[in-house]
Amino acid sequence: MLLELIDISLTFNASVLFSNVSLEVDAGDLVIIGGPSGSGKSSLLRLLNRLNDPTSGRIDLDGRPLTDYKIVELRRRICYIQQTPVMVEGTVKDNLLLPFGFESLRGLKPPTDETLIGLLRKFKLNDIALSDQAMVLSVGQRQRLAFIRALLLEPKALLLDEPTSALDQGSRRVVEEYVERLAGEENLAILMVTHLDFKPKHMQARRYTLKQDGLEEHAG
Repeated sequence: MLLELIDISLTFNASVLFSNVSLEVDAGDLVIIGGPSGSGKSSLLRLLNRLNDPTSGRIDLDGRPLTDYKIVELRRRICYIQQTPVMVEGTVKDNLLLPFGFESLRGLKPPTDETLIGLLRKFKLNDIALSDQAMVLSVGQRQRLAFIRALLLEPKALLLDEPTSALDQGSRRVVEEYVERLAGEENLAILMVTHLDFKPKHMQARRYTLKQDGLEEHAG
């Protein structure tokens, strides 16, 4: 089992956000988590690469508690993509290669321009050059760059926090199709928080609603 959540609870400001959350996620799984605003969906995702820690319970990666991993190693294996993509001043290439400049990732070999251009094409960003300024791109374009940047680290799992909520219909469709491909063809585990009705066309997703007393699974 790639990821296992065992009886997780989270308390914030003396208020219980959720408790009794247990879940198993394997490579190639697509897990979609919904729930009302404020139910703790994003907070649950953040526990999975230790942006926060649970109040109680345990989370395992490959059979080992998350706390056994160095933070850098963990966040390379489990990449978190937030709703608003983070970009810095500079070119598209600068932003895609940003993690490779971190001291903790010095051992990673940066991808070639050819690889980067190929990924831009996969995400239907054919009209964008590596030399373009990232900050002038649309939100949808920047969101797709954030996906590419995460994939360059060759993670085992992606945590997607409302990844399409700020996108137009065309950009949303591109991202959703690629999310499905990453799980189905490239065997990535994907946990996606969304309030939108995302229905994969070529694979079965597992759907849950996060409630205060745990996850409720939905059939179909």
